[in-house]
Amino acid sequence: MAASARTYRGTPRNLALLARLLRAGGLVAVPTETVYGLAGDATRAAACRRIFAAKGRPYSDPLIVHIASLRDLRRVALPNPAALKLARLFWPGPLTLVLPKTSAVPDEATAGLPSVAVRMPAHPLLRRLIRLAGVPLAAPSANPFGYVSPTTAEHVRKSMGSRIGHILDGGPSRIGLESTIVDLRDPRRPALLRPGAITRSAIARALGVPVASSRSSRAGGRGLLAPGQMPRHYSPRTRVVLHTRLTARAAARGPADEAWLFVSRPRGARPGRGNVFWLDAAGDLRRAARRLFAALRELDDGRFRRIHVERPKGGGLAEALSDRLVRASSR
Repeated sequence: MAASARTYRGTPRNLALLARLLRAGGLVAVPTETVYGLAGDATRAAACRRIFAAKGRPYSDPLIVHIASLRDLRRVALPNPAALKLARLFWPGPLTLVLPKTSAVPDEATAGLPSVAVRMPAHPLLRRLIRLAGVPLAAPSANPFGYVSPTTAEHVRKSMGSRIGHILDGGPSRIGLESTIVDLRDPRRPALLRPGAITRSAIARALGVPVASSRSSRAGGRGLLAPGQMPRHYSPRTRVVLHTRLTARAAARGPADEAWLFVSRPRGARPGRGNVFWLDAAGDLRRAARRLFAALRELDDGRFRRIHVERPKGGGLAEALSDRLVRASSR
């Protein structure tokens, strides 16, 4: 039986140990405010290849590079004034910028593209670890490729514990959805590649121009421009069926071996029924986002035949929740 990964608290001694492992080319699962990531030295091709191998991730899907301070940005990317404006407004935080890369970032991290996806995470333990390691860290979600993203150290241990050796426990992820990704290679035409907690409207207000959706997820027919753009992604093993409208009555009439997941507590729903669930009783989208991936994992372990999910309505954070659910339900 394969050995299970060791979990570390964020003590100075443990952080120093994990920083040495990263400098030596090893991998460490790390907490972020979005989801847990599987981190390796972004400047070492071999470390990046280890990330792909551990996750079973295709090399056409680039990695996000994480930095600890704004002055580190020019080490990995060539920023323009629009990128610097967004960085000063939203970093540290859940915003990733796609920019031309520098020679410090190997092709293995970027799917062979001349661009790199980069962000400064808000989780203090991760920024401290990056500073101690002295290198930017490539860190996709710490889960088998395509599966539901992890938002706790225990999620990582259950799904990746036999594939990796080290997990830094920083508590539950505060946001629970992956970062917003914006293509700023041409600052006159910013494009939203993945919605997240930093909304399209907030970015448009900051830049003073509309933010379009990306017309293509690929760059010149080669690799994906950024992570999270596969048609099927964030998916439990159990089939997810997405509904534009879901009611407690429909759930009550449905089979008992199928789960029904609402954004808010549906009218008439009674606590205690074994197959009706909601992300937040009052329908608060921030709390719903924080809960989404954990709920999908729990229902996936519940031996249900299908998971019926209500699709959130509207823009802002609802756009990000809807994006994850559309991909999770894709066949």
